[in-house]
Amino acid sequence: MDLPELTVPPPNPMQVPDSWRIFRIMAEFVDGFEMLPSLGPSVAIFGSTNPHPKETKYHRLAKEIGKKIVAKGFGIITGGGPGIMECANKGAQEGGGKSCGLCINLPLQQKPNPHIDAKYEINFRYFFVRKVMFTRYAQAFVILPGGYGTMDEFFEALTLIQTKKIKHFPIYLVGHDYWKGLLDWIRSTVLAQGNISKEDFELIRITDDPDEIANGIDMHYRQAPTSENY
Repeated sequence: MDLPELTVPPPNPMQVPDSWRIFRIMAEFVDGFEMLPSLGPSVAIFGSTNPHPKETKYHRLAKEIGKKIVAKGFGIITGGGPGIMECANKGAQEGGGKSCGLCINLPLQQKPNPHIDAKYEINFRYFFVRKVMFTRYAQAFVILPGGYGTMDEFFEALTLIQTKKIKHFPIYLVGHDYWKGLLDWIRSTVLAQGNISKEDFELIRITDDPDEIANGIDMHYRQAPTSENY
């Protein structure tokens, strides 16, 4: 019995071999490494990109925190999206500071917000490259209410500091009501069962006071100045 002839479908011209993706990844690293040092000491602010019919207290806090931080001489880095991050960028510009957006290309993502300085806007295809830029050049993380992406940045920074892959920097959670349940679980379950130490838990600071955040970041930087991690 004759066997049917096997045919190989023609290659899809839109598909990029994995080996060639290295060059696209390298290009994104080069773009970030060339641009971000000119920003100077900066603070990364994260939060929800979801639009709201009216401004919430967290939007107002993000803008005020942005203003307070740039008044200390730091730039502001966000993910470049709308919502809370847009408010942080707006606060930076209103305070006369540098406003940077590390934007990510997503199928349904809105355009970069209008409060990013043109020379400090950069677009990424790969999340992991973008996360390296945040952790390499930020002097602190300020985490406002958000979703999976916000929590991803939060836990990545904690992991890198805990494992001493990067130098210690302050991590502030903003929103007692929003984060209380998560922190209670970390304390009562993760810490209680010995999966992290007390020192690991103390890497997290929670406050809704913009002055406490700006002053704390400034004090830490004066005591342990660094322009980059890794």
